[in-house]
Amino acid sequence: MAKTILIVDDSSSLRLVVKLALNRAGYDVLEAGDGKEGLAQLEKAGKVHLIVSDVNMPIMDGIAFVTEVKKHPRHKFTPVVMLTTEGQDAKKEQGKAAGAKAWIVKPFNPPQLLDAVSKLILP
Repeated sequence: MAKTILIVDDSSSLRLVVKLALNRAGYDVLEAGDGKEGLAQLEKAGKVHLIVSDVNMPIMDGIAFVTEVKKHPRHKFTPVVMLTTEGQDAKKEQGKAAGAKAWIVKPFNPPQLLDAVSKLILP
């Protein structure tokens, strides 16, 4: 059975690039345009094996989203990769404190993302 990955990003073109790379690698993909939508997707979804989230989004940003995800017993151990234009150490520390396991700065190349995903995704 394919592993399911949730992409949370307000850029539909970026979600498409990430989705294509993940689909080609054999993953099922769910999408959300912001953190609030991401939480709704997690509620509806069965098992989500990994989350890829942007930091800067309207309604609920990535850090707040990850903080909320980690409060939920079902998703507490779901690995989160932040995929963002933010490269400052302070932001990375906020992400880590919220529960993010990896930080990839845009622009990114799909092999870099797939490498991080394959290392973090739970069996």
